[in-house]
Amino acid sequence: MNNQQPVNIVMIEDDEGHARLIEKNIRRAGISNDIHHFLDGTSALHYLYEDPTGPTHNGPALILLDLNLPDMSGTDILGKIKAEGSPLKRAPVVVLTTTDDKLEIQRCYDLGCNVYITKPVNYESFADAIRQLGLFLSVIQVPDVVED
Repeated sequence: MNNQQPVNIVMIEDDEGHARLIEKNIRRAGISNDIHHFLDGTSALHYLYEDPTGPTHNGPALILLDLNLPDMSGTDILGKIKAEGSPLKRAPVVVLTTTDDKLEIQRCYDLGCNVYITKPVNYESFADAIRQLGLFLSVIQVPDVVED
């Protein structure tokens, strides 16, 4: 049995239509990993950090993050995920948003996002980004705890 955990895809997106489109594109790109979809930041953060089946306790994650959420800003979530000492600091984060504001994009990269995609998602660029993420997915290893 392979001991590498399958990567969970966590999608934080409040627009059901966008969520379905993104999921369809992920499947079209040939990625069959589980997708955990959250409509708001509060429930997503609970899953990411506190849920025993979530990535903090149960293997690697790839996070697809919308910036405009009903309860908090996606940049706040990104900041929390990438903060020094966060158990998810190394998880790849793809920001998906309708904003193509250069300052916002720069801020996301400064906070540590790996890929920034503007919606409505152009299928080709999305598929391309997802394929790059497929490479991420194949190389994300859960670090072994080394006892000194």
